[in-house]
Amino acid sequence: MFSEKTFTFLTQLEQNNNRDWFNQRKDQYEQYVREPALDFIRQMQAPLADMSSHLVASDKKVGGSLMRIHRDARFSKDKTPYKINVGIQFRHFMGKDVHAPGLYFHLSNQQCFVGAGIWRPESKALNKIRHCIDENPNSYKKAIYSPDFQSFYSLSGESLKRPPRGFDKEHPLLDELKRKDFIAISPLTAKQVCSNELIDLAVERYKKAIPLMSYLCFALEQPF
Repeated sequence: MFSEKTFTFLTQLEQNNNRDWFNQRKDQYEQYVREPALDFIRQMQAPLADMSSHLVASDKKVGGSLMRIHRDARFSKDKTPYKINVGIQFRHFMGKDVHAPGLYFHLSNQQCFVGAGIWRPESKALNKIRHCIDENPNSYKKAIYSPDFQSFYSLSGESLKRPPRGFDKEHPLLDELKRKDFIAISPLTAKQVCSNELIDLAVERYKKAIPLMSYLCFALEQPF
């Protein structure tokens, strides 16, 4: 699966982020990055199906769970054409992309982690989550404050500076209501990513996030 050569390729890509360099080394990308990533996805299919029949683990080379290596630089000052990370999304079947509850795997020289939750939901969905937390706080607190969850995960993402409209500034869960993202991150080391235990480790971590995933789907009126 993943190896030191995966990280080496990404290092070299960061130093030579141009189409000529990449095109001359497509075979290395296939061998050290894409094929290990697709193998990871294939090995995760059965465990994920046991967790939820609504999570998608597709090992298609294009349009599957593996996110494309090409950057969308249309609106960025950084015009380098390639990402320097591996991103894998196990999305909810009702979502078209990562803007829906799902699981995530990230590999780069800067950081490696597994993630769970929803990133930058649209305003209607975000409002549903906030009202659900307001109306059903105990289940939410159980999901994010349990020792099982907190021993591996921390919540990440951006938050409002002020209380969201319609919520009291003295609300006991105000910090949670101010979130724009509901993403839980669990860091991995490069050694763990390259080990034979990666699948078991990822499955264990994802299972710890099931209560959060289940809560978010409940808030959004989606099955889990």
